[in-house]
Amino acid sequence: MSSGVHPSRRAYVEDEEEEMLDLSSVPIDRDYVIPSTARAGIAPEKASAILSQMDRKKKAAAIVVPTDDNRVRMRLRELGEPITLFGEGPGDRRDRLRELLYLRQEGAAEAGEDVEMGEPETDEEEEAHMDEDEEYYTPGEPELLEARKKIAMYSLPRARERIERQKAEAGVMLQKHIKHRRAIKEHLSGYQVLGSQIAGDRPISLARFSPDSKIIAAGSWSGTIRMLGVPNLEEKGLLRGHTDRVGGISWHPEATITMSPESANLASGGGEGNIHLWSLTQDTPVATLAGHSARVCRVEHHPNGQYLASASFDTTWRLWDLETQKELLLQEGHSREVYSVAFQGDGALIASGGLDSIGRVWDLRTGRTIMVLDGHIREITGLAWHPDGYRVLSSSGDASVKVWDVRKVRCTATIGAHKKLVSDVRFFRGNGVGTGLSSELKTEGTYFVTGGFDGDVKIHSTDDWSFVKGLSAHSSNVTSVDVSLDGRFIVSSGQDRTCKLWAREDIEL
Repeated sequence: MSSGVHPSRRAYVEDEEEEMLDLSSVPIDRDYVIPSTARAGIAPEKASAILSQMDRKKKAAAIVVPTDDNRVRMRLRELGEPITLFGEGPGDRRDRLRELLYLRQEGAAEAGEDVEMGEPETDEEEEAHMDEDEEYYTPGEPELLEARKKIAMYSLPRARERIERQKAEAGVMLQKHIKHRRAIKEHLSGYQVLGSQIAGDRPISLARFSPDSKIIAAGSWSGTIRMLGVPNLEEKGLLRGHTDRVGGISWHPEATITMSPESANLASGGGEGNIHLWSLTQDTPVATLAGHSARVCRVEHHPNGQYLASASFDTTWRLWDLETQKELLLQEGHSREVYSVAFQGDGALIASGGLDSIGRVWDLRTGRTIMVLDGHIREITGLAWHPDGYRVLSSSGDASVKVWDVRKVRCTATIGAHKKLVSDVRFFRGNGVGTGLSSELKTEGTYFVTGGFDGDVKIHSTDDWSFVKGLSAHSSNVTSVDVSLDGRFIVSSGQDRTCKLWAREDIEL
């Protein structure tokens, strides 16, 4: 654990959930209509002060400030002021900047300085100044440029295929869709605990299914990763390499399917700041990616398997080339620790979320932020892309899950998922083979699973974002959830030191 992390932000992964804070800001009075001071019985000197204050507010409101919140923050930094205050929203921040600018102008006028005089900027100077305010660029390595090209070439055909599938599904009769979704909900309502395994003497921080749905990798606060077989949860191996808690686990997209067991099938991030790559044939790392200066909370493979993203308490997320084991991109943009990253299925976009309660969607082909996920009042703990490619879910310490639409560039739904912090959120991304469901219509993306610090695992439908089934067996905080690609199992991990496997009672093992 990094010594630079504020204890109040560590609490949600170590202790019981704190009481939610009221971050609502005090509304700013913009009503400048003053009643008659004589009728109101206000003393002349007090009335004069009130009128002076209102006149100052009017003048401050007339000062033009940027509408882009990033530019507002940069202007505040130039003035030597805090870029944000506790509970302050973008509108409040603009009002604070107006007030500061007015006070500085008023002070300069009183000192006899001419605040209006000066040589006007030329068009070129003004344009350069605007560019400087809006964007900051740092030189990139040639390898990053090549990676962006490869990602673009990979994502474009996948996006076309996805759109064609969506068009084909749109042509299916509504009655078939309704019947199919009802069958899925009925199937999910039969889930119950199938098995439980104590995976060590410390809390389990994360558990993830392998692509073939036959192995669970469970990371512990002790720094070890246990490989558990499905469905009996027998221990198949123990990976040692981290010196602090395992925060992130990600399987290569082709691991356990077409990839050689000797290759790097698995990646993990640890509290000491390292990322380890693991094969399935040895219990020590085959490679280590070093660069983060604080705890690595999550790691995620790019859909093409060539790149890896990592989120860290050093306030950055980074992109790595797994072939060369080189850091391609160090991305800043969060004001606090970055806790989660998730790739869109096409591979063109990546979402990041942090303890600053803000999420961002980045275009990997250009490096630009295309959307800010601003709406949670507590830290963002998890992110998951819907297979449709344009919706992303964010789980938070405010006990909710929000649905963000990249096309509409706004939040389209807020789900009260749990009574306490929502620790993880995962979509079902497989085809449902082996579940007995109809294969005529897609099953992927029809439901998602969440885990919470209320000790429950919950299944939700994506039709109307409604609750489908609650799974209760953990005796403490649930730290992670995952859904197998074959659609038969759900796994959850908890601070009760157990991994639990969930399935229907009539499942064929």
